[in-house]
Amino acid sequence: MKLSELAAKPQLQEIIIDDKDIVEKYGDSLSFHVQDRLPLDTYVKLASLDQKNPTDLFNLMKDFILDENGIPVMNDGNVLPIDVLNAAVMKVTDKLGK
Repeated sequence: MKLSELAAKPQLQEIIIDDKDIVEKYGDSLSFHVQDRLPLDTYVKLASLDQKNPTDLFNLMKDFILDENGIPVMNDGNVLPIDVLNAAVMKVTDKLGK
C-alpha cells in the first residue's frame, strides 16, 4: 500500500463523555468533536509537551476540544467546568493513544 492512499483531510469525530458522575451532575452525556488526524504543527506541539507542566497540556487541549463545526469550545474567554475539562482531556488522550 502507498502512503498516498492513507493521506486525507482531517474529519471531525464525535466524542461522548458518559462518565457516571458527569451524567448525574449535568443530567445527560456530553459530546464534543476532535479531528481524526492532526496537523503537523499540532502533532509537534503535542510531542514536545513537558509532561511535568499540566498547564501546557490544558492549553493545547483548546485546539482539540471542538464543537460540531470544528470551532474550539474554549474560545473568547469561555472555559469548561474543571470536571468536564478533565473528562474531555481523558477522552482526547484515549482517542489519540489509539
